[in-house]
Amino acid sequence: MSTDETAPERTLVEAVSDGLHTEMARDDTVVALGEDIGASGGVFRATDGLYDRFGRERVVDTPLAESGIVGTAVGLAANGMRPVPELQFMGFVYPAFDQIINHAARLRTRSRGRYSCPMTIRMPFGGGIRAPEHHSESKEAFFVHEAGLKVVVPSTPYDTKGLLASAIRDPDPVIFLEPKLIYRSFREAVPEESYTVPLGEAAVRREGADVSVFTWGAMTRPTMEAAENLAADGVDCEVLDLRTLSPIDRDAIVDSFKKTGRAVVVHEAPRTGGLAGEITSLIQEEALLYQEAPVTRVTGFDVPYPLYALEDYYLPEAARIEDGIREAVEF
Repeated sequence: MSTDETAPERTLVEAVSDGLHTEMARDDTVVALGEDIGASGGVFRATDGLYDRFGRERVVDTPLAESGIVGTAVGLAANGMRPVPELQFMGFVYPAFDQIINHAARLRTRSRGRYSCPMTIRMPFGGGIRAPEHHSESKEAFFVHEAGLKVVVPSTPYDTKGLLASAIRDPDPVIFLEPKLIYRSFREAVPEESYTVPLGEAAVRREGADVSVFTWGAMTRPTMEAAENLAADGVDCEVLDLRTLSPIDRDAIVDSFKKTGRAVVVHEAPRTGGLAGEITSLIQEEALLYQEAPVTRVTGFDVPYPLYALEDYYLPEAARIEDGIREAVEF
């Protein structure tokens, strides 16, 4: 977390924009491409000002063709550039799966190290903004399952800029998931200068002794709210924001669980096959003898993402997270 009180305060989406501006100014091999990212500044205005500053050679408006966007980025990355393709919503990624899984993730392995694929695929993801169908998916587990990809999910503006810089500078492909529910929810100080936040390291958002709560992205804020509410009842929650889902910070998870003996995992993705299951398995394998209660999962449901009238019932919110924490503590 930044301690520079003179730094300008930015929202999360402004931190994305600032990070892109900073990295493109720092390294002229960084290029941005995607639908409407140029003169219009992107559907969420995350690329606002890039076109005017860096020009059409480095900020490229593409056709509506996700496979083409990512495939072009793979070719650029293999030839010395550092492309940052944007897919407008995570729900639009499926046409690009072939390029991501069969080419971007495997380029280093297939070429026996001759080529790498330093590209950062930006995707707004998650629900809560009353969007139509295909705009609210939270399917991070798809990408965590694939060797060769890193998966990053920021939850604060400061982390967003630093993690984005680390992703762009990384020698391999990174899926950079931006929780659009909190794009403009709050502000915090974000330094104007270049800085990085390391990939693969979780952040302890709240220290506690009774139960460890693991979460990421937009679910970090309601999890913190639930933890503060429970503190009034004497329940001392430790909240870990994982930030990077692949590689996941195994040591931070295990160390926290050894301290508390109880765990809750909160994510908005569907329960079955979600990352909560992987985290639960990690705890079983590495810290079974410290366990005082079953691991509780507070997640989305195993249904298609609902339209806006039912969105609030689908997403974990503070009250449901509190119930999950109580279940673990009172076992």
